[in-house]
Formats: sequence, C-alpha cells, structure tokens
Amino acid sequence: MHTIRLTCALQTWPSLVLATLVAVSSALAGPTDDVYSLGPDSQPHEGVPKGKIIGPLTLASQVFPNTTRHYWVYVPAQYDPKQPASLMIFQDGQAFVSVTGEYRIPYVFDNLIYRREMPVTIGVFINPGHLPDQAESSPTNWGDSINNRATEYNELNDHYAELIIKELLPALEKDYNISQNPDDRAIAGASSGAICAFTVAWQRPGQFHKVISTIGSFTNLRGGHVYPDLIRQSERKPIRIYLQDGLNDNRGRGRNGGYDPKLDWHAQNLKMADALTEKGYDLNYCWGIGTHSNKQGGAIMPEMLRWLWRDYPRPDDPKDDRNRKLFSE
Repeated sequence: MHTIRLTCALQTWPSLVLATLVAVSSALAGPTDDVYSLGPDSQPHEGVPKGKIIGPLTLASQVFPNTTRHYWVYVPAQYDPKQPASLMIFQDGQAFVSVTGEYRIPYVFDNLIYRREMPVTIGVFINPGHLPDQAESSPTNWGDSINNRATEYNELNDHYAELIIKELLPALEKDYNISQNPDDRAIAGASSGAICAFTVAWQRPGQFHKVISTIGSFTNLRGGHVYPDLIRQSERKPIRIYLQDGLNDNRGRGRNGGYDPKLDWHAQNLKMADALTEKGYDLNYCWGIGTHSNKQGGAIMPEMLRWLWRDYPRPDDPKDDRNRKLFSE
C-alpha cells in the first residue's frame, strides 16, 4: 500500500477526448491547485544576467513526413562557445518558454545559472509537429485535437527519439557547442510531453541521462500504462528522473461511473515510482494535492532542476573562490 505524501520524497473515456481535455490543463485548474504559487526563482531580478530567447524557429521532419514544428532556443548570458554547454529539451515548448505561463523556464534558468545551482545550459523548447493544413500548438490548445501531438508524444516507439537525435540536435549543433556527455543532457515535459521525454531517455540512454516529468501521462492513451512492467523486466538504464503528480489528477473515472485503472494518472505515477525504486533508479518524486494542472510543477520546477543537476562537475578549491561567486557574464 502507498502512504499518501503531500511533500517531496526521495524515493472508458475516448482517448482523443481525454487527451484534448488534459492538454489545456491550466484552464482546468481546480481549487486544490490554487495553493501552488510561483516563487522568486521563477521571477526576473535586477542584476541577474538574462539569457537570450531565439525563435520561433522551424524544424521540418522526415521521421514524421510533411510535418513542421516551432522551437525556441534559450542561450544563457554565461554561454561561452569555447566550452561545451549542457542541454535541456522541453516538449510542448510554447508552454515552457513563456515568461507569463506556469513554468517560466527562461527566468528559472537565469536565476539558477547565476547562482551556480545548475550548469550553463542551452534550453530548447520544441512543439509537436503539424501537417500543412493543421495548426501550431498554442497556450489554449497544446495540440492533441489539432496536430500530431498524440502520435509523437504518446507512442512508445523510437520515432520521436529519432527526431530529437537525428534532426533537432544536428540543427542545434550548427550554432552551439553542446556537450556530447549524456550526463550533461536532460529532457522534460508535462502530461503527454512527460511520457514523451521519458521515452526519449528510455530509447536513447546513451544520449540523455536526466528526465523531469510533471503530471506524466503514463496511461493507456497509446499503451503507456505498460511502462512499470517494462521497467521491471528490463536492465536498469542510467537515467535520473524526477516525477511530479497530484492526488487529484485524472483518476480514470468515466462519465458512466466506471473506473479504468489504466487511465488513472496518479495510480500510474505511483506504479512508475515503485518500479523505478525497485530497479534502483536515481529517483525523486513529489505528490501534491493538485489536479491535472501545471501549477505545482511550475512552483517546484526550480527545486526539481537543482536536484536534477545537483552533482554537475565544478571545482571546489578552498584556495580559489572563483567558482563560489555569482556567475555574471
């Protein structure tokens, strides 16, 4: 049995309708989400060097033929082209790059890099693809009902990992010096973007060792409910992962009163945590009181990032304080 934890610990609906419902999660936030607020790490501060946001840029794909998608690149003020930078890729990029939304990652990166609480990191924010007659994802529709999001994010094959490795990374490496060490690479997402991020690391552990999942859809939208069993049946992979979810996430209750455990978001996140723990993964998780909303994930994102990057290499010399000062440009 599980003990309900409201603090962090170390350790039938038609699928299209359900996916569309969960995609615009901020608009559906309930009273239990209102207890979560963004803190100072998610706000701009005078004197903190500000990174540049480049984009939207457009990435075409042969993995998903005839699709394009917008993406943005965050370049920290401290980036030095002579030094390989760490990399972090966020799915549903429009939601994470926004400085008025629930995550405000550019502000968070500015603050944490300035205080040396995470490495100098190129941030990439990529949307799901769409065909020429389909719409780009937006804050009011993340994409399931209007583009290729459900296919790219929810399926457990390696197609999206191929897009990231063979199409996105080469485009980035033309302009930026990005570390080839998988310890220096992270990938993240919310809801279907979260299972997508995990799938990329699962399929390509030689490329990404770090994952953040908020309100992850490890459910039977496209077979994702099998991950706990796959984790137990497979050799442990070198993946560090932080899971966040709320007790009031979608609980698998249909309109007719029936219950489908494979569509119970929180139960599936608990199963993920159990399986990852049993296999000895480097795991942290936090179960809040919220719904399928980004509010808690946004509120704790700075702490998730500190944990994820907690041991990035940096010298610690008592006689040399250069690495103990605020990291200006």
